[in-house]
Amino acid sequence: MNVPGCNTFLLPPSSYMPTAAVEKKLVYRVTKEHDPVAYGELYDRYVEKIYRFIFFKVSTKEEAEDLASEVFLKTWHYLTGKDGRDVSSFSGLIYRVARTCIIDFYRERSRRAEHPLDLAEAYGADEKRYHLVAVEQETLHILKILKKMKQEYQEVLIFKYLEDLSVREIGEILGKSAVNVRVTLHRALKIAKQLLDKEGHL
Repeated sequence: MNVPGCNTFLLPPSSYMPTAAVEKKLVYRVTKEHDPVAYGELYDRYVEKIYRFIFFKVSTKEEAEDLASEVFLKTWHYLTGKDGRDVSSFSGLIYRVARTCIIDFYRERSRRAEHPLDLAEAYGADEKRYHLVAVEQETLHILKILKKMKQEYQEVLIFKYLEDLSVREIGEILGKSAVNVRVTLHRALKIAKQLLDKEGHL
């Protein structure tokens, strides 16, 4: 599956999400029948979000395209393998695969460059790239300081304010309860505000 060009994805995230019933039917067809058409529908529903999620964590459009293709390929193999029947949420699965691919990408880069892996870099913010996205100015300021925050705070802010995911969806991806996600998000916003105040943005 080819991932389309970059410009298609630099749009505000859509508020549309597939219903749980429709998604479950598509996942069932993939896991039980290995149906490429059903997987193509899931691909169409998630490719923009996954590409955008990766794009903000790697250096170039080409790297983001390669990783996005890898994510969908690995997700297909997982769903059509023996573990596929245990999937309860396609959204949770594919974002977990994306997170793993990003970390592996930076681990391999670190190994080649012979310097320590910086997870903050993997989940950090690039000011120039964020200027390409139509986001509110306050959100832009938050994203710009992600490198100064713990990884768990970076992730909840990205998922909530960049990917526009619900607390429930974030919990599924991170393996946390809704209460835990809300607490983490509250702390992340508090720290972000402190950092923004320190830099004179607010």
